[in-house]
Amino acid sequence: MLAALFFVPVLAGLAAFVIRSHPVRRSVLLAAAVAHTALTVRVWLRPPASPVFDGLLHLDELGMLFLGITSLLFLAAAIYGVGYLRRENPEPRQDFEEGLLFVNAPEGIFTGCLLLFLAMMTLVCLSGHFGLTWVGVEATTLASAPLIYFHRHTRSLEATWKYLLICSVGIALALLGIFIACIAATDANGATIPLLTAELVRRASSLNQVWLKIGFVFLLVGYGTKMGLAPLHTWLPDAHSESPSVVSALLSGALLNCAFLSILRMHQVLVAAGCGAFGQDLLVLLGLISMGVAAIFIIGQQDFKRLLAYSSVEHVGILALGVGLGGVGVYGSMLHAVNHSMTKAMLFLVAGNILAAYGTKSCMQVRGVLSVLPISAVLWLAGFLAVTGSPPFGMFLSELTILKAALDQGHILAAVLYLVFLGMIFVGMASVFLGMAQGESSLPEDTRTPRETVLSILSPAVLGLIVLVLGLWIPAPVQNLLQQAAKALGGF
Repeated sequence: MLAALFFVPVLAGLAAFVIRSHPVRRSVLLAAAVAHTALTVRVWLRPPASPVFDGLLHLDELGMLFLGITSLLFLAAAIYGVGYLRRENPEPRQDFEEGLLFVNAPEGIFTGCLLLFLAMMTLVCLSGHFGLTWVGVEATTLASAPLIYFHRHTRSLEATWKYLLICSVGIALALLGIFIACIAATDANGATIPLLTAELVRRASSLNQVWLKIGFVFLLVGYGTKMGLAPLHTWLPDAHSESPSVVSALLSGALLNCAFLSILRMHQVLVAAGCGAFGQDLLVLLGLISMGVAAIFIIGQQDFKRLLAYSSVEHVGILALGVGLGGVGVYGSMLHAVNHSMTKAMLFLVAGNILAAYGTKSCMQVRGVLSVLPISAVLWLAGFLAVTGSPPFGMFLSELTILKAALDQGHILAAVLYLVFLGMIFVGMASVFLGMAQGESSLPEDTRTPRETVLSILSPAVLGLIVLVLGLWIPAPVQNLLQQAAKALGGF
């Protein structure tokens, strides 16, 4: 069953490269997304009794949580993507900002890479070995790079190369961290503990703590680059803003979680070895730095997709901060991972609707969305309230839980900075979101035609509903999974 979760999108992706019919290829995309979600539900209801392939594939509570997020988001993205691909013009056209001609990549390449991207993210979630996790994270970079370059113009090319170069440097540092972890797992007789997460946790007391801490630093910096933690985040605003909106939703909602999960695996070992405080201090520091950097760049931001990208930098900082604070903060971080993924994917999909209607990402040139795209505008405003942690949405609960952890642990300075950064970000985002939604439409009268279809609003509406429900009621199976994932990291 675990192998099927990986091979279904792989085989569907390879088929998408050779299928010539657009309707058939899109049907394959939807079918693979539905099958992957069905398999995920199946393993959630009946988890595998033991690891497979000698422990290389192992689904624990952490992996199950992030696999569920990934699978659900991909299904939402696939539904939206069918409508997106229908409206995309394959002919050469003029870029709306620079006036240059560009042409989209072939749909077969886009769909095939999208499915392979799902497969590699799945591999990261299922991996029980540090080496295989590294392979999966690197493969997500290679599979997603062509997706970022779908719109083949100069800004997309620059964003793709920046993504490849910076993330490759980060993944190289992560590989060095794995080598150092091998040293930490080697005893005086030269025998090495296998780099299986479960085995390292079980035998953590025999690990060399000095080398383990050094390995964690390299892994944190390496995977932190892919996660978008400041000051290692510089690829993220370009890649998220220049990608098609369906890709941006997956990059922000799912890919960043894969890098986060890779860091959590090593932190899990660190906690078991009695060195958890070392990792927590680093996570608190990078979390607050990320929130501060995001707050600075969000204020005055004039590109609404870059605004959402910097919001992702903020929220990965909150994720790191929650785990770093420990205690109930770890539970808050796990809940926040769910809330952020759903909310940010929703906002990027709605941003795609706005971009398609107005033809610009400039906040100043988009006005009166409520009169042009009423449903999208309502979702846009709801997403703003959700992403800034306003009640009754789920992020309010997760952010409040992390604040409680900071106060419980006596991190008063961290709590104060946390609230200051959240306040700055709320003000910066409010001016943009409200300005875009209200007022007279900036579109000419003769171009105000209905542009909202069922496929363009269904996915973001469902994702928004999920975030709203999580703010009012957390289903018992989800609650149990969140608690078990937090307990695996030393929280409660």
